[in-house]
Amino acid sequence: MAQRFGGKYSPKGTPQTQSKAQGSYTAARVDPVGARANFMFLPPVALVFTALFQGAIGLVLGAAGAGVLCLGAWLLRGGLQAEAAYNDRKVARRPALPRKILAALLAGAGIGLGALSHDSGIIAAVLYGVVTAGLHLSAFGIDPLAHKGMEGVDTFQQDRVARVVDEADAHLTAMTDALRRVGDRAINDRMAGFQTAARKLIRIVEEDPRDLTAARKYLGVYLLGARDATAKFADIYTRNHSAEARADYLALLDDLERNFAARNEKLLLDDRSDLTIEIDVLRDRLDREGVRLD
Repeated sequence: MAQRFGGKYSPKGTPQTQSKAQGSYTAARVDPVGARANFMFLPPVALVFTALFQGAIGLVLGAAGAGVLCLGAWLLRGGLQAEAAYNDRKVARRPALPRKILAALLAGAGIGLGALSHDSGIIAAVLYGVVTAGLHLSAFGIDPLAHKGMEGVDTFQQDRVARVVDEADAHLTAMTDALRRVGDRAINDRMAGFQTAARKLIRIVEEDPRDLTAARKYLGVYLLGARDATAKFADIYTRNHSAEARADYLALLDDLERNFAARNEKLLLDDRSDLTIEIDVLRDRLDREGVRLD
């Protein structure tokens, strides 16, 4: 859908503050898949086409190899997305399924079957498969094989945090999808600013699961209400372009962003207070042991 450009120098535009423009960039996410992974769907097509001229056995082997290659390419996409989510968080578990490693093995198996479909010997097919798997691993790497930032973390509490975070991410994604029907640049920028504050709160809770109790209402009830309000606004605005509904929704986003930012600051202040208390307690214990800290 076409969008009217809005800004300081556009017709009927309004000046935009730096804070509002900044949100659209900080909330942006790069697709972790990329063109290289998408190109992995081309070899299966080429293999099926060439196998059509290799007789019945060659056709069956070529079709099987193409299916294996497609499965590997699909697993590779999931592996890249899981790796990006892992790298984006300071506290994360390793992926339960090593998709990138499995994708490399499937790529080698698919190329091996493709070699057999062209009357290559078993030894040659195995060599082709091994080389393909090695090149695949060198190009895309392997999956994260260790937990990150999990030392001393209660796994039960971390699981609770993971469920709340996944639910919050789903609400934010639903809000973005609903506003695509509106096609209003100013509203999208304001939503980006609010989502930046919400994702900062998510990261704070991920790094310290003890903050879940204080932030759960924000990541659950408030985001659920914001999601429902966004869907209702999108329905109303796409029908009649109500200026009053638009103003009310922008005011709601401003209020949500301020409240989430205030909660972020409150949690950070509480964390610093807890650290000060722990330092004072440690100093007192050392002092009783006769150790002086100058």
